[in-house]
Amino acid sequence: MAPDVVGRPLAEAESLLRAANIEFDTEVTRPTRHVFPVDEKCLYVVRQQFLADGRQRLTLAGKQRKEVAEDGLQNW
Repeated sequence: MAPDVVGRPLAEAESLLRAANIEFDTEVTRPTRHVFPVDEKCLYVVRQQFLADGRQRLTLAGKQRKEVAEDGLQNW
């Protein structure tokens, strides 16, 4: 049985799937509007698809960072 990796950081998901000998590929999704900047170095699994050939496809999204001004107000 494949481990559920949705919500996990990419590195952790990769480790769990490799330990289970499951092949996978990844794709990155990005927001269509720029509201908050996205940290592309901090990817999380937001979707896990089981493909017909036994592999899995992981959809990844970067963690959103909120920009806050020095006065504590959101800067958007």
